[in-house]
Amino acid sequence: MKLLSPLRDPRYFQVAVLTSLLAVGIGILNFGIHWQNAATIMLTAQFVQYIGTRLAGLPRFDPLSALITSLSLTLLLRTEFASLAATAAVIAIGSKFLIRFRNKHVFNPANVALVSLMLLSDRAWVSSGQWGSAAIGAFALACLGFLVLTRAKRAETTIAFVWAFGTLLVGRAVWLGDPLSIPLHQLQNGALLIFAFFMISDPKTTPDAPFGRALFGAVVAAVAFTIQFIFYQPNGPILALILCAPLVPLIDTLLHGSHYQWDKPGARPSASLKGVHS
Repeated sequence: MKLLSPLRDPRYFQVAVLTSLLAVGIGILNFGIHWQNAATIMLTAQFVQYIGTRLAGLPRFDPLSALITSLSLTLLLRTEFASLAATAAVIAIGSKFLIRFRNKHVFNPANVALVSLMLLSDRAWVSSGQWGSAAIGAFALACLGFLVLTRAKRAETTIAFVWAFGTLLVGRAVWLGDPLSIPLHQLQNGALLIFAFFMISDPKTTPDAPFGRALFGAVVAAVAFTIQFIFYQPNGPILALILCAPLVPLIDTLLHGSHYQWDKPGARPSASLKGVHS
């Protein structure tokens, strides 16, 4: 039983799913990922996580969260420069230790890194995620993502986001007289699915209460739709998440719930050294 106990941590499933997706993307779907950038992101993220752990006085170095962030960045970030890839990793992991409120980091690490790089440089962009959007591919990715969410017991955020965003897309198509194949195609987007199942669902940056998580997912969907289809700006969901992230402390104040612990999903929150969790 001791050998199986680590598998209670849903991050092992996240790593397995994202690693498999990355391997298929590089080997079959040609994601256009430079191996130098991937290696730079992975190594830099672990280095910053180690430094942050030491400076924060945490009892042990935990590489899992930094690895998940690295995989997400590798899948979504595109740049020709390894220096920008390293910068993304520094921003992502550093934000966990530097931007905090009530024992939680405010921004999803990969999200804040992607937005920062897009704002700071025109040499970095987010992959559109159109990796041959056949229905079976989107369904397989969604199922793998939902498996991770079920293990993490934090599915409300993703369900609310996908439902609200999909409803808005269908409503727009009906209003414009477009065939429903258009919103269905828009939902079959690799980047959108990674965002929905591995970014917005991050239990360390979503509200503690179940209703709060559902509310947050719906609000992010509405803001994302507004950015993408009213202001006609790309990467609506990614921009919406960073804009809505400051709402989480407010929701936590109004709707109380238990703080999530990675290694013990069902356990009550426990005090941590210097109030820092990774």
